[in-house]
Amino acid sequence: MQVQRTDPSLTATATSLDPRTTLARPDLAEQALEGVVRAKAFRAVRPMRCVVPVADIQGAAGPAEAPVDQIIYGEAFDVLDVQGDRAWGKARRDGVVGWIARTALEEGAPLAEAIVTSVSAELPLNAFVGEDDKTGASATVGVFAADPVDVAERLIGVPHVLGGRSSQGTDCCGLIQQALYACGLAAPRYADQQAELGHSVDAASACRGDLVIWLKSDETPWRGHSAFVLDDGRVLHATGYRGAVAVESFAEAAARYAADGFAAPIYRRL
Repeated sequence: MQVQRTDPSLTATATSLDPRTTLARPDLAEQALEGVVRAKAFRAVRPMRCVVPVADIQGAAGPAEAPVDQIIYGEAFDVLDVQGDRAWGKARRDGVVGWIARTALEEGAPLAEAIVTSVSAELPLNAFVGEDDKTGASATVGVFAADPVDVAERLIGVPHVLGGRSSQGTDCCGLIQQALYACGLAAPRYADQQAELGHSVDAASACRGDLVIWLKSDETPWRGHSAFVLDDGRVLHATGYRGAVAVESFAEAAARYAADGFAAPIYRRL
């Protein structure tokens, strides 16, 4: 069964809802959307949490589907439907809707006591842990890093994984998201959402820590490419071209994305 993408059953008031983050199908929607979308049934979500280091979230029920996101240890996943060994719901931290292996989840979503701060620990960066899971690689929840670029630089060399958003493998938007989470900053999942963060600056004013985003009209969830401005003339990003998180000259990256049909880059200051 497919996750709703463009559903004509949405009411007129709901046509602007993003299907990537709206827990609704024609047959079933979360109770919070009653009166907002049309569905045959509405039901309360069932709070659960991830109990493996990293688990893929897929856009359809089949486990062979390419991931549209991931969930990491300790994060909450609000389940609305279970079919066989797959659960359908919404990742509470970044709001992405999809299917996940039921074995990756356990009942309940208690408050975490600490957050993983290492990029090389057994559990990924930003994982939520409790008293029994605490290690020297964690800090009390609410204690954050100061500079997202410093965090992203620690991830240089991490493999590029489409759909990934962990220190074990990441895509471009996942890198931005991880670095912002580590600093206690808002961090949506996809490039077009990240293009709404902060405020716009022009290319001549862009400096270290600004986002540079190339958008593209297509049917993928990501809809663009996100990077950090590192310094004058260089960007820091997770790139499939390099196969990893890497530093690259802005001119080289910009030429490649222009050739691939992306729009001119925009800059956002957080």
